[in-house]
Amino acid sequence: MTGIHDLLREDLRGSTPYGAPQLDVPVRLNTNENSYPLPPDVVAEITRAVGTVAAGLNRYPDREFTELRGALAAYLGQSSGVPVVTEQVWAGNGSNEVLQHVVQAFGGPGRTALGFTPAYSMHPIIATTLGTRWVDGLRGQGGQPFDLTAASAVAQVQAHDPNLVFLCSPNNPTGTALGLDVVEAVYAAAPRAVVVVDEAYAEFARPGTPSALTLLEARDRLVVTRTMSKAFAFAGGRLGYLAADPEFTEALRLVRLPYHLSAPTQAIALAALRHAEAMLGSVEAIKAQRDRIVDTLTSLGLEPVPSDANFVLFGGLADAAQTWHELLDRGVLVRDVGIPHYLRVTAGTPAETDAFLAAMAQVAPTSLRSTAPQSVPQSAPPSVPPLPLLAEERPA
Repeated sequence: MTGIHDLLREDLRGSTPYGAPQLDVPVRLNTNENSYPLPPDVVAEITRAVGTVAAGLNRYPDREFTELRGALAAYLGQSSGVPVVTEQVWAGNGSNEVLQHVVQAFGGPGRTALGFTPAYSMHPIIATTLGTRWVDGLRGQGGQPFDLTAASAVAQVQAHDPNLVFLCSPNNPTGTALGLDVVEAVYAAAPRAVVVVDEAYAEFARPGTPSALTLLEARDRLVVTRTMSKAFAFAGGRLGYLAADPEFTEALRLVRLPYHLSAPTQAIALAALRHAEAMLGSVEAIKAQRDRIVDTLTSLGLEPVPSDANFVLFGGLADAAQTWHELLDRGVLVRDVGIPHYLRVTAGTPAETDAFLAAMAQVAPTSLRSTAPQSVPQSAPPSVPPLPLLAEERPA
């Protein structure tokens, strides 16, 4: 008898779904959420906004979500100094759906997507589940762990001739930002590719870190994706967006599902954007905790990677899985991203940081690697992928 497994696509058999354990522990620092709740006046505004649209839920929402796109364009322009118009903006239910639209429109069977591992693990998942061949490019070719130089990126682009190139700045899980020279070089070296710069954590970048938004003019194949999940503390609102050439956003209409953004989603996102300053009020506090984590972990003998995001990747661990369990035993949940000797921790509130650092101080004496070097190798052994396609945390 034919079973579901037999009917499933061959390339999906044996895979596990993307996810992270949602464990009931005192300190959850594993999914890069913003630990600060929404300000009460924003909650009240969102409640009013939902009440306003509720009476009209018998009708479909604005298919073009024009008002929301205009508000997102205004926010991008104000925060980056780069003029952005409504026609340049597209949005979806989280940045993952926006990325999915891009791959649906410009990837597919017979086409190739290239990313530079370790990076956001949903990029290869979205690509492969939509029938696009995925190529794991490498970081660390410039002499520094997790570094991506223009020369290295260009060489890999020329070797694989991709249809889509994914760049992350700041990068997840390393937290490192890219220089614009890398984006410019990749764009020039891939004349038939869409170049996606994933800036999900852009608002947390250190002063002077450039945004690829400044490169959009006259580059019709360049796409910059953002999200309201992180800096806006709006993960439950599920709103991601991108900025690109108007002709590019027009093409995405070919693949989006009808009325993909509900009326409540549009309403609450607009309410949040009207209070952007308040919604972003926790960003500086989170950055301070991030830098505190880097400094303290260094003093404990660990190897944190300087971060432009709201998280810190730290290495120097003898056994990352064992350290993960020891932190969990102390009520602190962090992320095992599949890189040997490294874990990732979200920067949360001062109290959450206190708890994490106190736990690390307890486990560090027995967790450190005893042999040098402690840096991650430039490329992982063939038997151990640099970052699993479906990265999961260790089960408790």
